[in-house]
Amino acid sequence: MEAIARRKVWFITGCSTGFGHLLAQALITRGEHVVATARKTDALENLVAQAPDRVLAVKLDVTSKADRINAVDLAIRKFSRVDVLVNNAGYGILGAVEEIDEAPLRAIFETNVFGLVALTQLILPLMRSRRTGHVINMSSVAGFVSTPGLGVYNATKFAVEGLSEALAAEVGPLGIRVTLVEPGPFRTDFAGRSLARGRQIAEYEASVGATRRAIKQIDGTQPGDPRKAVHALIELVGMPDPPLRLPMGNTALDRILNKCESVTKEARRLENWTRSMDYDAKNK
Repeated sequence: MEAIARRKVWFITGCSTGFGHLLAQALITRGEHVVATARKTDALENLVAQAPDRVLAVKLDVTSKADRINAVDLAIRKFSRVDVLVNNAGYGILGAVEEIDEAPLRAIFETNVFGLVALTQLILPLMRSRRTGHVINMSSVAGFVSTPGLGVYNATKFAVEGLSEALAAEVGPLGIRVTLVEPGPFRTDFAGRSLARGRQIAEYEASVGATRRAIKQIDGTQPGDPRKAVHALIELVGMPDPPLRLPMGNTALDRILNKCESVTKEARRLENWTRSMDYDAKNK
């Protein structure tokens, strides 16, 4: 237990590929303790082989209550605590809002939102008891700026953003930090095999076609370096005052800044009209 006390215990969802797998690898190299989870644990065997005493591989489908309870229980048995929760499991779906049927609509919310919330609720009591911890919710620039053809995915990430803002205010006084990570396009398999797709309606080609083509063209050539991203996550946890939001990459930062400017400009244009809608002072 003394060795564990000197290092953090990270609980990471979605470790089979992408950010999750790379983050686990980087942490293992640094000597940290990792609970690496995935729906199929065979994808985690190489992580365990690197440091069997410091890595726990656990089957976890975040949409399964039984899996969630079991994963947290095993983590506590192995390491006695969780210092950092990284809610990384999730996926995207491409299609106009009308093109996404009810079943895939509900499925993506189950993973990207409801599973994230439920797992966080299991981990928070462990952090509250020690008055320390860090919850990292992997959002996206898509959680701040919407794109035609990604509306349902945008909705899941907007939900995570709203939840995390409130959560940060709730748990901050208890010594727990919350950070939203907002990557732009990074060279993972998000735009490839991990991207679900809705049915196509011809009338939406004019508004959604450009998004379909852009995603297809960028797959494998995204400007973001995922290894730099995971090292930024590790640096983030070491900060004495970590930010609520961490945009990642030029695309994400530019799109976020542009939206902030656009929203401010429109709000100022409507300011007099907007302010006129309260009760007059004499009629309160």
